Amino acid sequence: MRFPRLSGILLHPTSLPGPHGSGDLGPAAYHFVDWLEGAGQSLWQILPLGGIGPGNSPYMSSSAFAGNPLLIDLGELQRHGWLDEADLVPEPGFDAMRVDFGLVVPYRMARLARAARRFAAAPGVHGAAHEAFCAEHASWLPDYALFMALWEHHGFIDWCGWPAPLAQRDAQALAQARVLHAERIAFHVFCQWSFFRQWKALRAHANARGVQIIGDAPIFIAHQSAEVWARQELFELGPDGGPTVVAGVPPDFFSETGQRWGNPLYRWSAHAAEGYAWWVERIRRIFELTDIVRIDHFRGFAGYWEIPADEPTAIHGRWLPGPGAALFDAVAAALGPLPIIAEDLGIITPDVVELRRRFRFPGMRILQFAFGGETDNAYLPHNHTPDSVVYTGTHDNNTTRGWWSAAGDGERTHVRAYLGTDDDGVVQALMRAAAASVADTVVHPMQDVLGLPGDARMNVPGVGEGSWSWRFGWDQVQPGHAHGLYALSRLYGRLRSSPQPKL
Repeated sequence: MRFPRLSGILLHPTSLPGPHGSGDLGPAAYHFVDWLEGAGQSLWQILPLGGIGPGNSPYMSSSAFAGNPLLIDLGELQRHGWLDEADLVPEPGFDAMRVDFGLVVPYRMARLARAARRFAAAPGVHGAAHEAFCAEHASWLPDYALFMALWEHHGFIDWCGWPAPLAQRDAQALAQARVLHAERIAFHVFCQWSFFRQWKALRAHANARGVQIIGDAPIFIAHQSAEVWARQELFELGPDGGPTVVAGVPPDFFSETGQRWGNPLYRWSAHAAEGYAWWVERIRRIFELTDIVRIDHFRGFAGYWEIPADEPTAIHGRWLPGPGAALFDAVAAALGPLPIIAEDLGIITPDVVELRRRFRFPGMRILQFAFGGETDNAYLPHNHTPDSVVYTGTHDNNTTRGWWSAAGDGERTHVRAYLGTDDDGVVQALMRAAAASVADTVVHPMQDVLGLPGDARMNVPGVGEGSWSWRFGWDQVQPGHAHGLYALSRLYGRLRSSPQPKL
């Protein structure tokens, strides 16, 4: 569908300021929404809201449906009486500018456990709301909570290594496990109830101020996840439950050996046999949390890169056809037309373009990919189309300052000539070019708004450690940042009050 001509900011909640080691759904998130409104921004794009996986990545979550417990605002739990004031004292080692997951995870999880025990002992007026939440999410919550409890009990080893009756989901074994691990199951349910309750309130605050949330749906999910364990028939797994083939992409701009993500691939024939019901439910649930959804690696629905599970890199893979229009026809039939952004980066073939256009999903244009080549480069602003979302860079790119520092002479010469800028003005010049684009939507990474160098980069694709930890502080945010964004949005017709194209 055609999007209104608007502007927004890319920032994951973990990058927000806050006293408890990482950003969360607390006061800083509300303040950020208010700042967006004042800066004339109508969109807040985030990364996946699920729990983190290997390398602390939100793209390798333990569930496609659950929220990240690390985002829960501990202060809200304290206001309900489930934590004491002493529980909110930060660890001395917390870094205001980086998330130290080694400190943050045990700190937050211990406090969530205390809060869960206190709630269980005296649910009071909140008991009915908790029960209603459990009923509303009964399609996925029981399997998720049991999976997490079993994962902890078995020392966080892969579910393939659990006793066979549990790994293969023998009904009697699962029933016994629910009794044995009842307290820990209740803990994980409490965490999800708290997350969803807090997120719903934050989203309502954003919507009331004219800010919509752009969520993120990774096409693939982690093998070590509740959904793969619960629905093994929907994935390409061997007799032991391990993946026979895994997901990734061939060598490209980001990596000479490609990217071997390691996620299990879907058994698309099984999804088709059930009318893509799992996917319909997944998309439905994401839209319960967000207003717009960016589907990561959209090209995988047209064709995907299959890598044998025993290959150490992504080089020796092969292209196979994805489900194509059949999946999105099923989603549209069940949910109607939806505001979906197709992440169409990488090796894009005509069938990917055709699939995106058939369903009128806007694609993505990245300015850092635009320069140093020919004038027909699709990422150059003069080649943009209205059905696009334009970025200087994404969470997988360097910051613009960092990119400029590493750019070659050809890129630099092209940028200077095309944008009429000098080296000092390149960040603002790219942001201005994005705002001026005919693309309906522009999203600025917060790092570029603040003009930060490469050490503020969020992720380096293909590198397993050290990513996802960047945070900012309010002392970095000056009045000129909001004024500059507002001026760009006003100048180029991106304020929500500006005349908008008809949908």
